[in-house]
Order: sequence, then structure tokens, then C-alpha cells
Amino acid sequence: MRILIVEDEVVAARGLERILRELLGSKISSLRMEKSLLGSQCFLQENQIDLLFLDLNLDGDIGFDLLRETSAASFITIITSGNIQEAIRAFEFGVLDFVPKPISKERIEKALKKYYSNSGQNKTKYIGVKEEQNLKLVASKNILYIEADDKRVKIFQKNGEVHLHNKSLEFVSKILPSNFIRIHRSFLVNLKCIKQIFVSQGGFYQVELVTGTKLKMGRNFYKELKTKLNQFVSRS
Repeated sequence: MRILIVEDEVVAARGLERILRELLGSKISSLRMEKSLLGSQCFLQENQIDLLFLDLNLDGDIGFDLLRETSAASFITIITSGNIQEAIRAFEFGVLDFVPKPISKERIEKALKKYYSNSGQNKTKYIGVKEEQNLKLVASKNILYIEADDKRVKIFQKNGEVHLHNKSLEFVSKILPSNFIRIHRSFLVNLKCIKQIFVSQGGFYQVELVTGTKLKMGRNFYKELKTKLNQFVSRS
């Protein structure tokens, strides 16, 4: 397991490291500690991790900035903080758990059990997209569909806005809520925005969205889509 601890208090960081090594032992392949927001941002740009322990208050900087930037990342985030209200807000970004300070071994053990049983079930309400020098949060509920664009994706919003995001369709599909479904190797669609499905005699499949947009659907995705649509209608 590759772990990153982002914590500006040295004593707290060392204490968390000690607990993790006691609980995980040889399961840890790498463990890095960063004291600043900038240092953690630089590290994540060049390194892959599996688990992030993030303090939301970093010597004047705000850990939410890192949460926004990594909202569509493939790793799992656990918040460590003394501020309960901030921690509650963090769950909107798909974090797995909140460990209150002072950190105890028992509480970290509980969070790790949650990590192992999670299997990617934590879902984000936002995707952070970079626009020039700014970072914009796109709410998943406002997404119409997502299209693969080489190793990136294009995010199409209900209001007509389109954003490029530097993650693959495979990564994005793992962190979005269950109402997003794959209909083609190139398309991920918001189930709530599907109007109807077209099936021609020649075996050509299409999905029409509420905006009138029509997307090609792969034949192999038809059965699962029909099942999920029926489940969605029955719950509505």
C-alpha cells in the first residue's frame, strides 16, 4: 500500500505514521509525509498513491484545495481533523472516513477496515476541472454525459457547458454515483437524463437524452442499461 500523510504538525504526523506501521507492517510499500499544501500537490503530480490521510488545516492553507484538485483521483482519502464541521463538508468530495483528533490507534484501525471493505464504493459529488489558472467544481448532478477523449474526458453539463478533465473514462466511472452508466466504450451517461432507447432492425442502438442529444450505444451494454433504467423507474 502506498500512503501519503499530509499533516503540518510533526508530532501528529509521526504518531499517525507509527500507528499505521504497527497496524499494516509489511503491507506498506511506501509512506510519505508532507507538511504543506504545495508539497503534497507536487508529490501527487509525480507519484501514485493508494491512501491519503489529509489534515484540513495546514499552517494557514486549507486542505479543501487539495480535495478539490484530487476529487477524481483513483486513491482513497481519509480526513484527520479537530474540526467536525469541516470534516462533514469533506464527505461531499467522496472521502472515505473522518478520524477526529487526537488520533487513536483504535480509530485508525476502524478506518483501515473501512478502506479494505470499501472496494471503491465512496462516490464524489464533484469533479474538479482546471480552466487556465483556476479550478472549477462540476457537480455530478449537473452532468449530462461524459465522453472519452484519448486519455482524457469531455464533461458535458446540462446547461451546455463542456469541460476537459485529465482523467480517463475508466477512472471517472469508478468515482461517480451509481446513476452514471457506461453505454459505450466512449460514453458514460447520467441515467436520470435518458429519455429513450432506439433499437433498429439492423442492430443499431442509440440513447436519446432529455436534451435531444443522441449517443451511440454498444450492443453489449443494452441489457445492463435496460435493467438499471427499470430499477430507476421503480424507485421513482
